[in-house]
Amino acid sequence: MSLTFHWFLPTNGDSRDVVGGGHGTPATASGRDRPPTVAYLSQIARAAEDLGFVGALTPTGAWCEDAWLTTAMVSQNSERLKFLVAFRPGFLSPTLAAQMASTFQRHTGGRLLLNVVTGGESHEQRAYGDFLDKDARYRRTGEFLSVVRELWDGKSVDLHGEHLRVEEARLSRPPEPVPEVYFGGSSPAAGEVAARYADVYLTWGEPPAQVAEKTAWIRKLAARHGRTPRFGIRLHVITRDTAAQAWAEADRMLAGFDAETVRAVQQGLARSESEGQRRMLALHGGSRESLEIHPNLWAGVGLVRGGAGTALVGSHDEVVERIKEYHALGIDEFVLSGYPHLEEAYWFGEGVLPRLAAQGLWAHPDGRRTAAPAPVPFAG
Repeated sequence: MSLTFHWFLPTNGDSRDVVGGGHGTPATASGRDRPPTVAYLSQIARAAEDLGFVGALTPTGAWCEDAWLTTAMVSQNSERLKFLVAFRPGFLSPTLAAQMASTFQRHTGGRLLLNVVTGGESHEQRAYGDFLDKDARYRRTGEFLSVVRELWDGKSVDLHGEHLRVEEARLSRPPEPVPEVYFGGSSPAAGEVAARYADVYLTWGEPPAQVAEKTAWIRKLAARHGRTPRFGIRLHVITRDTAAQAWAEADRMLAGFDAETVRAVQQGLARSESEGQRRMLALHGGSRESLEIHPNLWAGVGLVRGGAGTALVGSHDEVVERIKEYHALGIDEFVLSGYPHLEEAYWFGEGVLPRLAAQGLWAHPDGRRTAAPAPVPFAG
C-alpha cells in the first residue's frame, strides 16, 4: 500500500520561526512574518501538489483564518490538491454542513476532505456561543455526523436528539464523491465517536509505543461497530541532507523561543480540557531540556504551539526510517508541516519522498516517476 502524505496551509501566518497558536492561545508575533494571504497560501498549495502531497490540512479556531472560505479560494489556484478542512460541528447545522460539503465537491472536482474538530477548550467555544461541556460536545458531534452521513447517502433525515433536531432534512444533490471524515481525540468520549464515524483516525505525533496503544484502542472500539478505519499521524518535520544540518535548524528555532513567550503559551495550554493536548504537554513538561523524546522525534514545537507539538528531525534517511516505524504500527497517512511551509515542503518532497518511492512505499499521485535521491556529498 502506498503511503499518503498531506501538507499544511498556515492560515495563522508563516515564518522561518515556529508560529504559535491553537487550543485557546493566540498566534505568536512570528505569524506576521508571512501573512496568510490567498496568494501565499496558493503558492504553498501549488508546491505541495507538484511535489506529490495528496491534500493539505487547514486548521480551525479564533487564531487563524476561516478554513472553509480560505480553501474555497485557494482551490481555484490549484488543480489536484485536496483540502482537509477542519471545522467544528457546534458552529453550524448538520444540514448546512452537508450542503456546504456537497457544493465544495462540485466546484472543486471532488477535492474536499473533512477534519471534524469537536473543540477541547470551553472558554474558546463560549466565545462562539457554544456553552456545552466537553462530553456533551462529543455527544453532539455524534448526532451531527449521523445526520451528515445519512444526508450524504441521499436519505431524508428526521432526528430529535439530545442536542440536535432536524425534520425532513434532505440534500437536493448529495456530494460526489462523499468526503472522507478525519477525526482525532484521546478521551473516551472521542474514541466512541471516532469508532462510529471516522474514515481516518488522526493522532498527534507521540512516540511509537503510545501511538501503538492508541491505534489498538480505536481498532477495538471500531470493531464493535463492524468498522475498520485507517490511521494517520500529525507531525511537523525538519529534514535535511545530514542530521547535523537538521538539528542545527531545530536548535536555531529553539533559541528563538523567549522565556516569556514559552511561559505565556504553557500557561494558556495548561487550561486545556483536551486529553490530546495534555499528552502533548507531558512530552516536554515545559522544559527546554531532553526534547528528543524518541530517536528523531523532537517535542520543542509544543513549547510555543498548541495542538501538534512534535517534529521529525534528522537526515532524509533517518526521517524515512521513522516514517517506516510508524507505518509498521498501521499508520498509512502522514499530515505534515514545517517552517516555513513553502521551503520545508521542498525539503521533504525532494529529500524524503524519492527515498520512499525507491523502496516501493510511495508513488506520486499523478503517476509521474520520481527522480532517485541524490547522494549526500561527503563533508569530511
